[in-house]
Amino acid sequence: MAIELVKTYFHTFGRDTDILEFPVSSATVELAAQAVGVEPARIAKTLSFYAPAESDGEEPSALLIVTAGDQKIDNSKFKHVFGKKAKMLAGEDVERLTGHAIGGVCPFANPSRTAVYLDQSLKRFATVFPAAGSSNSALELTCEELEHFSHAIGWINVCKPIA
Repeated sequence: MAIELVKTYFHTFGRDTDILEFPVSSATVELAAQAVGVEPARIAKTLSFYAPAESDGEEPSALLIVTAGDQKIDNSKFKHVFGKKAKMLAGEDVERLTGHAIGGVCPFANPSRTAVYLDQSLKRFATVFPAAGSSNSALELTCEELEHFSHAIGWINVCKPIA
């Protein structure tokens, strides 16, 4: 299971015991907020897209954007940053390209070609709760810790509030 990969990854930092596992699902923002006991905006949801190909015929890879739970992708901002229209991963590609099943996709312990970006919407919180590789897990991190542990390429602004 992917959660075991995430635990092993965080063990190298002495943080594997910080991973929270719930007896209920945390697969959606709303369920995760209930499980953790915080407002939905503090759930750091990881959205998975096809990364722009660097060359023709290149095997697809994932582009992950971690954003606050009350945000959604703004297509014009996405295109401005990445030079292409946002195309979410098809269900059958999610686990293969991210290393995690739907409901547990997170920015940790991903395949080496996975690009991770963090959306500015997270910075308004002292701590946030990303998933930890399963549909019933999370961990609490500061934005600086999230940036460090996710090996994020950088902070971007590609989201807008959910109406």
